Amino acid sequence: VPGLVDCHCHLAAPCFLPVSAAPARRGPAAHGPAAHGPSQPAPAASPRPSLVCRFPGFVLPCLGLHPIQDVSPEERRSVTLQDLHAALPLIERYEDRLVAIGEVGLDFAPRYASTDEQKEEQRQVLIQQIQLAKRLDLPLNVHSYSAGRPTIRLLQEQGAGNVLLHAFDGKPSVAMEGVKSGYFFSIPPSVIRNEQGSVIFSFYALQERNEPKNIYIAAECIARIKGIPVEEVIEVTTQNALRVFPKLRNFLRL
Repeated sequence: VPGLVDCHCHLAAPCFLPVSAAPARRGPAAHGPAAHGPSQPAPAASPRPSLVCRFPGFVLPCLGLHPIQDVSPEERRSVTLQDLHAALPLIERYEDRLVAIGEVGLDFAPRYASTDEQKEEQRQVLIQQIQLAKRLDLPLNVHSYSAGRPTIRLLQEQGAGNVLLHAFDGKPSVAMEGVKSGYFFSIPPSVIRNEQGSVIFSFYALQERNEPKNIYIAAECIARIKGIPVEEVIEVTTQNALRVFPKLRNFLRL
């Protein structure tokens, strides 16, 4: 059985620095997770390449501009085209090392994008990154909080190819529009909050930070819902990850 693949983790997040070694190496399976890390929601993503160099073949990088940007630890705002223009040189510098462009997408939460102008600028930033991914022949790792249908429709309109949408919170009917276009959806460990509510809280320390090892929780949840062995879930989801992110084949022991 191949190892688990964490297709969306933020190992360069402040809560992991400067000691990313422990969570990066703690894995639930014999092979451990292939930690596939999108960039943080900030224009400067310099920690990502250095982290990849520390764990070559284990932490595999994405770079992209998140729809919500950190101004300071206390302040966040909607992304602008100026942010994108500042970030593009960094993305292009590391294009040969990337497994995907991400984390990109739309976030129409009113506290960040309350005006039509902000939403339209997010769309323009996403359009340019979709086109960048097509030019570099890379998949997209996509955020769509409070914007499920607009995100999927924009991806379709722009002819996006390999797409992973993470922690999708839209309606099932909207998700099916993405499925029909061949898009994939990752299931985070937080699915346990919706599946069993407070009953399951006693089994997991939810007050602790999330780590790649917790993808086994999501695998168990999927297995339970579908009534299949967790080993089958691991095998199928790993094959799905390889379809979305072909470069993973260069690193996983299959």
